[in-house]
Amino acid sequence: MILCPVLAPAQNYAVDYQVIINAENPTQSLTRDQLRKIFLKKMLKWDSGTPVVPVDQAANSPVRAVFTKIVHEKPVSAIASYWQQQIFAGREVPPAEKAGDAAVVAFVKANPGAIGYVTGGTSAAGIKPLIIR
Repeated sequence: MILCPVLAPAQNYAVDYQVIINAENPTQSLTRDQLRKIFLKKMLKWDSGTPVVPVDQAANSPVRAVFTKIVHEKPVSAIASYWQQQIFAGREVPPAEKAGDAAVVAFVKANPGAIGYVTGGTSAAGIKPLIIR
């Protein structure tokens, strides 16, 4: 199994993460910019044409704080403000939130277009980690 290279050295963050997708998704890697667009719902389809379904961890999750800081280069509160503006303008709603790695894995496993992130080293049947370039 290929593990997602952590984008930040472990010594700088208390938690490592990996990005996961449904095992049936043919995608092998994404750029950080593509990942950012997916989680801001600006990239809506995989190359295969399948709709992208991002899923976030709970807002107070340590893995979400690290993911958001590295991928969006902003704190979770800034991304929450972005989504409040999108909702108020009637444009879009944020990705679903799941409470913990097991819930994210279950969601990704059950949804062919799903993408999420979990604590580094998490693995399960039905999901695969992505390489982030």
